[in-house]
Amino acid sequence: MPTLHRRQLVGHDILLARHGNHISSMRVDRHSGRVVAFLDDGSTDSAPNVISPGLRMPETMRSVLRDDWRFLAVVTACATAFAGVMFAAVVAVAAISGDPELTALLTSYTGS
Repeated sequence: MPTLHRRQLVGHDILLARHGNHISSMRVDRHSGRVVAFLDDGSTDSAPNVISPGLRMPETMRSVLRDDWRFLAVVTACATAFAGVMFAAVVAVAAISGDPELTALLTSYTGS
């Protein structure tokens, strides 16, 4: 079963090995897949953020939501529609029955 892990940024490790304590800040350039380091002397250096382009990284919550948002939206819409149909059915049964006790029971039931 796959688990969700925070992705490790390989570029951070590469830049730390190259420059050590001379790095003042780092940022991730997701568009190019690199980590950019700003050094104490004002220069910059960058390193790739992947070990191998074909390597499949572990899933994160953000990547799952980004990849599966359509599926999750359809499931949510279906569950909401089903709840609406069930609510309408209860209201219809209460209206059709004519029995005041059944109407009171169905309209006051909290579901808990």
